[in-house]
Amino acid sequence: MAVIWPVIAAVVGVALGIAVGLFIQQTLRSRRIQAAEKDAEQIVAQAVMKQKEILLEAKDESLRLKQEREVEYRDRRAEMQRQEKRISQKEENLDHKSENQERRERNIVQKEREAENARAQVEEFKKKQVQQLELISKMSTEEARNQLLQTVETEVRDEMNRRLHELEIQFKADAEQKSREILATAIQRCATDVVSESTLSVVPLPSDEMKGRLIGREGRNIRALENATGVDLIIDDTPETVTISSFDPVRREVARVALTKLITDGRIHPARIEEVVQKAKNEVDATVKEEGEQAAYKAGVAALHPELIKLVGRLKFRFSYGQNVLAHSLEVSYLAGVIASELGADVEKAKVAGLLHDIGKAVSHEVEGPHAAIGADIIKRLGRSPEVVQAVGEHHGESGTNSVLGYIIATADAISGSRPGARRESLEHYIKRLEALESVANSFKGVEKSFAIQAGREVRIMVKPDEVDDMAAFQLARDIVKKIEDSLEYPGQIKVTVVRETRAVDYAK
Repeated sequence: MAVIWPVIAAVVGVALGIAVGLFIQQTLRSRRIQAAEKDAEQIVAQAVMKQKEILLEAKDESLRLKQEREVEYRDRRAEMQRQEKRISQKEENLDHKSENQERRERNIVQKEREAENARAQVEEFKKKQVQQLELISKMSTEEARNQLLQTVETEVRDEMNRRLHELEIQFKADAEQKSREILATAIQRCATDVVSESTLSVVPLPSDEMKGRLIGREGRNIRALENATGVDLIIDDTPETVTISSFDPVRREVARVALTKLITDGRIHPARIEEVVQKAKNEVDATVKEEGEQAAYKAGVAALHPELIKLVGRLKFRFSYGQNVLAHSLEVSYLAGVIASELGADVEKAKVAGLLHDIGKAVSHEVEGPHAAIGADIIKRLGRSPEVVQAVGEHHGESGTNSVLGYIIATADAISGSRPGARRESLEHYIKRLEALESVANSFKGVEKSFAIQAGREVRIMVKPDEVDDMAAFQLARDIVKKIEDSLEYPGQIKVTVVRETRAVDYAK
């Protein structure tokens, strides 16, 4: 029993605790509900106030928009009224213009009728005059017209021929004077050295004993050297010299350099010869490239193809009538640039064409054909402009075409090749040229004697006075000039002078 009471008391305490907790919880809940209701009332009150404010603002905005629309409506209405007034004014103006146009049309029609009547009267009067003129002149209108046209045509043709002749004489005089000025300017502005070098390569020897060492046992050394370089070595009785002969100037230079190194070194045998020749080839190739680059730089020509630079450099070892071809090409480039500048042509293309005009000579021994055509094919293949290709191909007149740039290059080439001291020719060739010149002059009827003077730059012809009169002498000079131009090759120009002796003979008896 004593145990039950504490349990009951605990149960009662727990029940009381639960009851008190429920009461407290209920009290707190009621308080929260009351607070929430108060908050809801405040929110509703604020929402009502906000709604009133929004409604007031909406009314104000609506009133403002209404006023703006009313102002805009009044402005548009005023503008429409102005447009209507302007349109009505334009309609009135159009009505006035239409009335004026109709009035003018009526006047024009009236004037056209009057003009037709006047034209008819003029035609009738003209017919009467023509009839009267035909009666007076006893010629029809067609005959009179033809006669007048023939007379006018004859007068106009004569006047035109006279004026053309005067203009031709004037143009020739002006062109000759201008060409002389241009050539004189070009020659004065181009100052180059006179080049007269031998085309043979001669290597000096320290002693005649070296000839035997160069030949070697049973000629093996000289054969090895000739096979390695592609040249011919001439070892004759000339003391202490060896002559190198080859159509290829580069090979000849390689042989000269290699032979000089072998003589200096003293070790001469086939294996050593091959080694030295290879070094000489490398050295000459470097020289060729350097000479080509220097030539392009001196001529002011940029962006040349590497292959063209090598070919230009090879011209260093090529000679024409004793004139170095590379120096000649540089001189032609300078002259062509000056002439092109004076004529208003393309100076850059003239310089390029002048430098490359003889490029075909660098390979002419390897390719058949004239060097101008070979050079034109080479530079065309290597991407130069068509104008430059054409100028190079026609600078000797072999292509059958004629361009301004081609004439410039041909002129510069002739100046460079014909100036005093530029070229050297052998005595045999010189004598043959003079004999051919005199032979051409002697081939004409009435020629008594002919003399080639001034190194072949002038030929004087003595004619028989009883067979050639004064007028025939002028014609003979022209005929000889034409035959010289057609049959001979010569630098510069040749002056032809025909001399006719006049004798007055009388006898005293």
